[in-house]
Amino acid sequence: MQQHNRILAIDLARGVSVLMVILVHTLWIYGDTQTQSQTWLGSIIHFIGKGTPMFLIAMGVSFTLSRNQNIKLSIKRAFYILIMGYVMNFLKFVLPALVGTVPDSFIEAYGWTTPATFDNMIYMLGTGDILQLAGVSLLFMGLINKLSKNKYVPLIIALCIAVLTKEVHGFRFGITGIDYVMDLLWGAEWNVYFAVFPWFSFILIGMFFGMWYKERNKSDNYLFSRMLIAGVVLMSIGGGLCYYNFKYHFGDYFHLGPGGTMYLAGFNLVLMWLAHVLVNRIKENRIFNFFYYCSKRVTTIYVIQWVIICWGMGFLGYQQFGVIGVVLLIPFYILLTLGIQKFVLDKIKTSKNPKKQTITITKKQVTV
Repeated sequence: MQQHNRILAIDLARGVSVLMVILVHTLWIYGDTQTQSQTWLGSIIHFIGKGTPMFLIAMGVSFTLSRNQNIKLSIKRAFYILIMGYVMNFLKFVLPALVGTVPDSFIEAYGWTTPATFDNMIYMLGTGDILQLAGVSLLFMGLINKLSKNKYVPLIIALCIAVLTKEVHGFRFGITGIDYVMDLLWGAEWNVYFAVFPWFSFILIGMFFGMWYKERNKSDNYLFSRMLIAGVVLMSIGGGLCYYNFKYHFGDYFHLGPGGTMYLAGFNLVLMWLAHVLVNRIKENRIFNFFYYCSKRVTTIYVIQWVIICWGMGFLGYQQFGVIGVVLLIPFYILLTLGIQKFVLDKIKTSKNPKKQTITITKKQVTV
């Protein structure tokens, strides 16, 4: 029997964040323009969307605590995540386009004419989502981990990425194929939402804190107290830079500048500290265990929710609902996502591994 500790605050934060994306994506796909930009619901959900880096920081911390850190396993995992990302794009965009269920308004939102052409489908297949970011980042993480075990290496790289990315933002060679790789790395267009630079910096910050955690004999209190301090400092610096020049330092959220990257990193480190406070002060309960459950299935939950939300456009249309409609659709898609996860994917996994079970105990989790 092998035992390994999990940081429950990290699991709590990651579990919450993967469910929050369902709110964001439901608003984007079904909320009309006014609902998204001029209502209390749009404001709240867009604020919630600023918690995406929490998932990335958690990814960095978890990587340093994983038993599978060698470069070969990192590459293997990276390609698995990348394949999942493109399969997701095929299922949520290309398949509905082939079947003919994608609303004309969705195709026209890209500036295309209906029906979608082969080139349009290739464009949608190549969309850079958070799974593409995670996959490419894993390649770099394995390399960085192999070259140095010094915790300041990922931190310095993270700061360099945050400061310098804006200077190469959108750079291309003008060669088809190679330009797509450039877009994945630091794209300025809307074919890539989460370019590796600057978003990789959040993962590297997580790696820094994960290494620090291991150096300090895995003290949760030490780790999260330092996250709080770093978070306040980064929010102060980043917020000041955004106030000085919002367009350059924050941009449109998906194409962050130095100030925006620092501010969001700090904001999400503070959220991590808050998760730690909740785990420490509130005894184990069904709600927390539910979020831990979601955290362990973060990739499949992310894929499921995107696919079913996009498939739903064939029945419900694209950006056709006001506040009440979106509010009703959010719990529907949360329940449908979790239902598919629990009653389909979990059962398939259990049937393949009937002897594997997970035992949850207070503050620790042991896999047998």
